[in-house]
Amino acid sequence: MNTLEIISMPFTHSSIDSLYGKSYSDYPVVYFLNNNTKVYIGETVAVRNRMKNHLKNPERKSLDKMTVIIHEKFNRSATYNIETKLINYFLADERYKLQNKSQTVVSVSHNYYDKPFYNEKVFNELWDQLKKRDYVTHSREVIENKDIFKLSPFKELSIEQIELKEKIIAVCEKHINDDKPFVFLVKGEAGTGKSVVLSAVFNRIQELAKEKSSALYNSNNFLLVNHSEMLKTYQKIAGKVKALKKNNFDKPTPFINKRKKDNQKADIVFVDEAHLLLTRADSFNNFNENNHLEEIMKHSKIVILVFDEKQVLKMKSYWDKNMLLHLVDSHHSEEYILKNQFRMQASLEMINWIDHFVEKKILPAPKEEEFDFQIFDSAAMLYKKICEKNKRFGLARVVSTFDYVHKKDGETYYIKENQFKLPWNTTTNRDTTWAERKDTIKEVGSIYTIQGFDLNYVGVILGPSVTYDQEKDELKIITENYKDTEAFRGKDEFDDPEYIKERIILNSINVLLKRGIKGLYLFASDPELRVHLMKLYENRTENNEILKIAEDKSEYH
Repeated sequence: MNTLEIISMPFTHSSIDSLYGKSYSDYPVVYFLNNNTKVYIGETVAVRNRMKNHLKNPERKSLDKMTVIIHEKFNRSATYNIETKLINYFLADERYKLQNKSQTVVSVSHNYYDKPFYNEKVFNELWDQLKKRDYVTHSREVIENKDIFKLSPFKELSIEQIELKEKIIAVCEKHINDDKPFVFLVKGEAGTGKSVVLSAVFNRIQELAKEKSSALYNSNNFLLVNHSEMLKTYQKIAGKVKALKKNNFDKPTPFINKRKKDNQKADIVFVDEAHLLLTRADSFNNFNENNHLEEIMKHSKIVILVFDEKQVLKMKSYWDKNMLLHLVDSHHSEEYILKNQFRMQASLEMINWIDHFVEKKILPAPKEEEFDFQIFDSAAMLYKKICEKNKRFGLARVVSTFDYVHKKDGETYYIKENQFKLPWNTTTNRDTTWAERKDTIKEVGSIYTIQGFDLNYVGVILGPSVTYDQEKDELKIITENYKDTEAFRGKDEFDDPEYIKERIILNSINVLLKRGIKGLYLFASDPELRVHLMKLYENRTENNEILKIAEDKSEYH
């Protein structure tokens, strides 16, 4: 037991009996049971008793192999940590369908003694061994870049996220039999982990819907998202998780039309990316009513909305606080605000710089830090750097503001900037999201392919609509240069369409700048803005060099 041991045997009474007297029979271990298509993962301090109980479980009877993972330094915190990670990695590996339910112990991300040793060294060795023995298919690097991994309903949550999860479940149990719809509004900016919580809560709600003792027993529940790429991810998760079914995930318009046709109400409806809900009729998408949210509320008992007004991207789905308050009865609703940034591994100074930038204020460039922030005077050089990062880490992509012509007519349209020329994104692949496809390193993504998703490194091209006002020393948005004509459809129905058009462009910049986990690279098409940003960036480098020289001198005196 000096090192990691992985012991496999048939899942039978005789195999379990053979564990008697083994040094690990009353010691913390992690295990999994599987056949060719299904797997169950667990941890225990009494492996023989636990396996005997599993043999009595009708659901486990189809599993024919037992694998026990042993290490002399295991403790209960470590085995629980590794069990949780294994569940998430097995889900994203996509070889097996999981029999696991949500953890009964609170899945809160917490520290314990020597956690990095178990969480990184031991787990990494374990997964590599499992892959070598052909228990699993994909490497850790591949899995960690998958959207199905990042949206797993079994992820460890922060204390804030656990609090929200428990609050939503309590709200659903309390209001499931109310006479009128109850709305629970979750607010949070890009990267605050809204979708991760929603995935975890929806999975737990679906488990409770199958438990006779639950107030939510037999409830008919749905998760909606008006985003084709994100719907792919949710449905892929549903295909691998016991409590979920693909037909519980849908887009808002078909959901509404089905409810109307069958004259039936759903019980609990979760809406991810609710800022993408339509606020007017859209015959192109077969929606003929006034408002998505209004119709969802008509056909649901409880509505859980995840919303960020800074991610509204079209006039036909333009939301502001007043519109929400008008629809959501303040006497029959609650709201919760998520504040902590989880996506970007960046300092508060870096986040603050982006937050000011999308309000048109350009602050001095943040100091050098672990988060890789660079500004380029060449789109071609930016792309070269992104290719290098993609080769090393994967999931590095170039994206752009919608300032270059892109039509849905089957033709190829390009983003061109001096020596740089790449086509706009293609979305013909129905099963894999744009960012996960290897060939898309040779394309440029738009807000519509990347919204809601993570990248390791993002290279953002700020197109001709994003310029610089020297007098005011701030961004100047030229809405006429924005080529997303669909975004501005219906502008004549607003009192101040120019303000809203500008807000939509700034929101799109906000979405793009907050995609990268490890780094953000920027290029500005507008010459004046490019010169100004480069000057700020070079001054940052010069200041750091001066500080470094001063620090070096201080070491010798």
